[in-house]
Parts: sequence; structure tokens; C-alpha cells
Amino acid sequence: MTAEDFLSGQVLLIDKPLHWTSFQVVNKLRWEIRQAFNIKKIKVGHAGTLDPLATGLLVVCAGKKTKEINIYQGQIKEYTGTIILGSTTPSFDLETEINNTFPIDHISEELIYKTTQQFIGEIQQFPPVFSAIKKDGKRLYEFARAGEDVEIKPRTVSISEFEITNIMGQNVDFRVVCSKGTYIRSLANDFGKALNSGSHLSALRRTKIGDFSVENAISIDGFIDSLKG
Repeated sequence: MTAEDFLSGQVLLIDKPLHWTSFQVVNKLRWEIRQAFNIKKIKVGHAGTLDPLATGLLVVCAGKKTKEINIYQGQIKEYTGTIILGSTTPSFDLETEINNTFPIDHISEELIYKTTQQFIGEIQQFPPVFSAIKKDGKRLYEFARAGEDVEIKPRTVSISEFEITNIMGQNVDFRVVCSKGTYIRSLANDFGKALNSGSHLSALRRTKIGDFSVENAISIDGFIDSLKG
């Protein structure tokens, strides 16, 4: 690939590693492209944030393709992951420590499968307070980390598939197909409430965005090697 290829526009499918922010991935790719082709300036952006504790498909647009970011952001997404039953965290995932524990003796496999049906279709969902959504010019996680209470309004999201793929003790593996704006962490938290217990997300991987699949994505190192090729 040449400098002109990137400037005229490229859509890059990156398999985001654990602990990286989506912003860090974009910065790294932009820097590597500029270094490889001696480009002073190039636009690079991603089409939908992944949390640092999530892995998987990050659609990154470079050059003139950044104008299409909104198109990709609005497409249907697929995730796989694991929910841990019986405990909650303030962030709804492993970013924060467990703050409450709940009984799970009443939860059968049949109840787990049956409860997924409550979340199919259009649902009202409260985003996690530990999220990058802005309110009054600040991101929600800034309020949360400062210990400040903040009112969060629910949003309408759509879930077309919520499939349980494995149950091993308190660990429930799942696959979800959902609309833009769906927080899987909130789904995990709400799922625990629906089971008259509590739960939080312990793993998350984005596998699809529209027609793009993580199977066709490359690692950051793989992308850097391709620039040298």
C-alpha cells in the first residue's frame, strides 16, 4: 500500500487487544502510517468505541474514508462474552471491585435461558455511569470517579438476538446481536436483576459490525508489519 492509498481512503479492520483504549489504537495506527510514508498529516478515526477490557473488531477509517465513519457506527453489532452471576460492580464489569453479592441458589439453567427473552426487541437501557457519554460537558466516568451522583436517562436500544452459549457454574457465556448504542455491560447488569440476583460482565469481544467480521481483522502488530511489506 502507498501513501496515496491511505490518503484517498482505507477501511482497516483491527482486532483490538485487551487493555488498549480505542483512542490509543487510532493514535498508534495514525503514527505508524505517518512514519511509514512520511506523511505530515492524515485523518484516522474509529467507527465505534470498545472498552479497554473488551477485545475484537474495531473498524478504523483513514484518509477520505473517515467521512463514512457514521455509516459504520450505525450498523448492527455482534458480541460474545461472559457474565458472572451473583455479584455486581459499579462499572458493571471488572474495571471496578465487587460492591455487592447476591444469592444464586434459585437460578436454574432453564431460568437463565428463559430470562433472555425479556431482552429481545426494543428495550429501555440505562448506560453505565462508568462510560464516556457526556453530560453537562463532562464524561460520565469523570462524575463516577469523583464519587459524584449524576442523573442518567435511559435510552432505547434494540436487541435482535440474545443467545446463551454455555453455562459453567456462575459463568454464563453469551452471544448478542444489537443496535448502535447498546451497552453490553448494562445488559449484563440488567440480566442479573431480571434473575432476582446480580451479575456483571467478565469478558467481552466484538465479533461483527455490519458485514465486517473479526475473522478478517488483523492485530496491531500485523498491521505494522504490513506497512513494512
